[in-house]
Amino acid sequence: MKQKILACLLALAAALSLSACGTKSAAGPVKIATKPMTEQYILGEMLKLLVEDAGYEVELTKGIGGGTNNIHPAMEKGEFDLYPEYTSSGWVMVLGHEAGAVDDREMLDKLKTEYQDKFQMTWVGLYGFNNTYTIAVREETARQYGLKTTSDLAAAAGELTFGGNPDYLERADGFNLLASTYGLEFKDVRDIDIGLKYQALQNGDIDVTNAFTTDAQLGSESAKLVALEDDLHLQVNYFCSTVVRQDALEKHPGLEAALLKLDGLLSDGEMARLNYLVEVEGADEREAARNFLVEKGVLKG
Repeated sequence: MKQKILACLLALAAALSLSACGTKSAAGPVKIATKPMTEQYILGEMLKLLVEDAGYEVELTKGIGGGTNNIHPAMEKGEFDLYPEYTSSGWVMVLGHEAGAVDDREMLDKLKTEYQDKFQMTWVGLYGFNNTYTIAVREETARQYGLKTTSDLAAAAGELTFGGNPDYLERADGFNLLASTYGLEFKDVRDIDIGLKYQALQNGDIDVTNAFTTDAQLGSESAKLVALEDDLHLQVNYFCSTVVRQDALEKHPGLEAALLKLDGLLSDGEMARLNYLVEVEGADEREAARNFLVEKGVLKG
């Protein structure tokens, strides 16, 4: 009799186990998209690893042309379940609000509310880094002129050459706004192709350039570059988070907890170093993502 009861209990446990696995499979794969840039490829792999670790199948589509402009409509149609997005991109490009109209905490709250009301989507966590404009100089230039903040540039600008890519020099919120806000009058201003500006900076052809805070070159110690603090808070912030369809969270009960493992995990410098590993040193995106998550104790080695 005892053997029969034990056999029944074991059969029941096996059935429950199969049922639980079947529930996750029946929900279908979690479909992840990314924009066409190294940073997003790495983040996409991190999200894939975390969702897989939670027991779900994943379909990852990397490098969607047009970025937000094409991914968001696809999200609305249900073609994707989630993707990494930047707060000001969602605020301006998707919701049509004015950049810098609200502070960062209020923006995130409003993003969650408006995305829920308009699209049945939400924002889950903040990864920690802020991919926004910054100003970069060589370490030797920073030492020579005592440059730590962008305001410090005002006293030295007359002896320095600024080199920027064309769209930054021309756009309304680019170089002209930077110069007028900080009182910068450079010795010379040069139009430099975006792919060549770091080389021009290293060669001494220019002394100052516009950059993004997580650029791969800023993650290299050997490059000996310094990003100056935006002490007058000119630039709007682009904190990275995960935009998720509400129905995906409902169909995959462990999904939100998996995504939240990225919350506060990445600093600007760490993201830049990962970009450098992949973009410059040729590391595999998935391996770089896995190694980082293991180092942080989020995944087991």
